[in-house]
Amino acid sequence: MGSFSALTKLVSPNPAARIIALVGNPNSGKTTIFNALTGERRDTGNRPGVTVECVEGRALARRAPAPRVTAASALPARGLGREPRDEIIVVDLPAAYDFDGYSEDEAVARDYLLSGRVGAVLNVVDAMNLERNLYLTIRLLEAGLPLVVALNQIDQARALGLSPDSDALSLGLGGVPVVQTVALTGEGLDEALAAAAGLADGQAGPAFRVDYGSELEAALATEAAADPGARRQAVRRLEAEGHLPAMAAKRFELAARLARGCLGPARSAAPGRRRATDLVDRVVTHRFGGVAILLAVMWAVFKFTFSVGTPLITLVSRLLSVAGRLVESLAETTGAPDLVRSFVVDGLVPGMGSVLVFLPLVFALFLALAVLEETGYMARASCVSDRFMRALGLGGKAFIPLVLGFGCNVPAILAARTLENRRDRLVTILVSPFMSCSGRLPVYTLFAGAFFGARQGLVVFSVYLLGVVMAAAMAKLITARIMPGESADFLMELPSYRWPSWRGVLRQAWWQAWLFIRKAGTIIAAGVVVMWALGSLPWGVAYASRDSLLGRLGAAVAAVLRPAGLGNWETGAALVFGFAAKEFVVATLGLVHGAGEQALPALLAAHFTPLTALSFMVLALLYSPCLATVAAIRKETGSWKWPALAAGYSLVLGLGMATAVYQLGRALGMAG
Repeated sequence: MGSFSALTKLVSPNPAARIIALVGNPNSGKTTIFNALTGERRDTGNRPGVTVECVEGRALARRAPAPRVTAASALPARGLGREPRDEIIVVDLPAAYDFDGYSEDEAVARDYLLSGRVGAVLNVVDAMNLERNLYLTIRLLEAGLPLVVALNQIDQARALGLSPDSDALSLGLGGVPVVQTVALTGEGLDEALAAAAGLADGQAGPAFRVDYGSELEAALATEAAADPGARRQAVRRLEAEGHLPAMAAKRFELAARLARGCLGPARSAAPGRRRATDLVDRVVTHRFGGVAILLAVMWAVFKFTFSVGTPLITLVSRLLSVAGRLVESLAETTGAPDLVRSFVVDGLVPGMGSVLVFLPLVFALFLALAVLEETGYMARASCVSDRFMRALGLGGKAFIPLVLGFGCNVPAILAARTLENRRDRLVTILVSPFMSCSGRLPVYTLFAGAFFGARQGLVVFSVYLLGVVMAAAMAKLITARIMPGESADFLMELPSYRWPSWRGVLRQAWWQAWLFIRKAGTIIAAGVVVMWALGSLPWGVAYASRDSLLGRLGAAVAAVLRPAGLGNWETGAALVFGFAAKEFVVATLGLVHGAGEQALPALLAAHFTPLTALSFMVLALLYSPCLATVAAIRKETGSWKWPALAAGYSLVLGLGMATAVYQLGRALGMAG
C-alpha cells in the first residue's frame, strides 16, 4: 500500500519519452484531461478516490515552444496539427488536497512526484474553486517541482460570470505558465501539454517561497540560508515541530490573495446562482429530508434500470438464441467431433448467453448512476451519509468506497486507500463485499423476473438495500466490539451543479458495459470450460447430471443448504462456482438445467418457489466474496487473515440470513 510502483496501465517503454504527471484536487477534471490527452477511458466522478493508483498513457506534444501565459488554445487535445510532435508519457496520479496528506492515495501521489522520474507537473486547477485548489499548487511549488497550471473548467467559470486572469495568476505564482482549459472539449489541452513538455526538457521552474512571518522566516533563514533544497527540509522540520497550523494558515492566506487577484471584480458577478445552489443544497443535504431524497433517487434508479433494460433483455435474448442455433447448425454441418460439439453447444453457448443477456440492465444501471455523477448529486449523497456513517463508527468518507461497490467490490476495496484512518480503511474493506456488485445483478434479475413479475424492481431494490443494511450492521459491530476508536473528520468540497455531458455519461456507461462483456469473454469463458469438463466427467454419465462430478459437488454443498430451503444439487453447484465470480451463478444454473437464456426462468419454477427464490437471492448477496475480491483484500491488508475472515464470516452470515428468511416465511404460511 502506498507504493507508486504498481501501475494499473503500463505503456510500451520508451527511454526517450518524457514523463508529465497530472496532479489536482478531486473534481478538478484531472482524469478527464488524462483521457483526452491519451485516448484512455479512465473512470471520472465527482468524488475523491476515483483514481487510486498511478495510471500511465501516451500523448503527443508539440515541439514548438509554448508561450508563458495564454488564453485557451483552439488546437485539438490529441494534436492533429502538422508540426513535429514528440511522445510524452502522461501519468494520472490520485487526486489530492495536500502534497503531504495522510491518506494512502495522497501518499501514492507524493511518493511518485518525489521519485525523480517526473519531468514536469501539469497541475489541474478548478477555475470555480480557486482558493481551495491553489493550496495544492503552492505546496507543489514549495517542493521545487517544475509546474504548469491548467486552469480548468473555464467554460463553467465564464457561465457563472467569472473572468479569470491568467496573467495575474502566473505573476502571483512567480512566473508559472498558466493555460486556460476545458477538459470535456479539449480546449487548451494541446498548449498545456506543450508547456509541460518544455519544462520536462530542462527549462528551470521559477523560485517560489511562502512568507511565513518574521518569526518563522528568521528560523528558516538561519537554517536554510540561500539553498532552496535546505529551505524545503527546514519547512518540513518546522511543521513536524508543531508549526504546521500556522504555516498552513499562511498558505491559505496566500491562496486567497492569488484567487482574488486572478478573479478581480468579476468574483461577485454571479451571487444569484450561488444562492440558488445553496438553497438546493439545503434541501438535498438536510439531515432528514436528504436521506428521504437519497432513498427516492436510488429507487428511481432501479425503476429506470428495469423499465429500460427489461424490454432490451427480450431483444438480446432472441438475438443470442438465433446465434446459438447458428452455432449448433454450423457444428453439425462441419461434422465437428462430438466432444467439440458438446463443449460449444452444451457448455459455451448457454453459459455465455445466460450472462450476456443481462447486459442491457448493466448498461441502464450505470447510465443512471453516471447521470447522478455528472450532475454533482453523488457528492451530496456522500455528505448526507456522513451522520449515518458516524453512527456506525466510520467517517463519512467511507461512503465513497461503498458506493463504488455497486459496480465492483474490487475497486471499492482499492478506494479505501482514500481514508486517512487505518482502522476506517480496514473496516470499510471488510464490509465492502456486502455491496451488490454488477455480477450479482443477473442473479437478482433472473429470480425476480421469474417469480415476482411487476414487483421485480422493488424486490431487487430491497435486496440492494439489505446489502447496505448488513454492511452497516457489521461495521457497527466491528467498530464497537473489535476495533473501537475515533474516525477521521470528513471534509469534502461539493462540486457545482451542472447539466450532464451526454458524451461523458454514455462513455461511462459503455465502459462499465464493456468491462462486463470483457469479463464474460475471459473469466466466464474459462469458468464455462471447467464447468463443462466437470459436467462431462466421468465419461459415460449424462451431461451435467446428478451423477457427473459437477452434480456430486453440488450435492455435497446442498446438504448444508437444506435449512434455507435450497437442498438441491443444482443450487449447490451454482453457488460453488459463484465463489470464482458471481456471474457464474446464472451460467451454472443454465448449464445444469440444460436451458438457454429464454427457457431458464420457466425451468426454475420447477425447482424454486417465491420463498426459496428470495432465500437464494439473499444467500447470493451475502455469502463469500468472489475470488478477485478476496485477492484484493489480501493485497490491501498485506495478510491472509483478513480475507479469510471476510470469506468466513460472510459465508456464515449468508447461510444464517437465508435460513432465517426461509424459516420465517414458512412460519408465516408462505409456500416453501
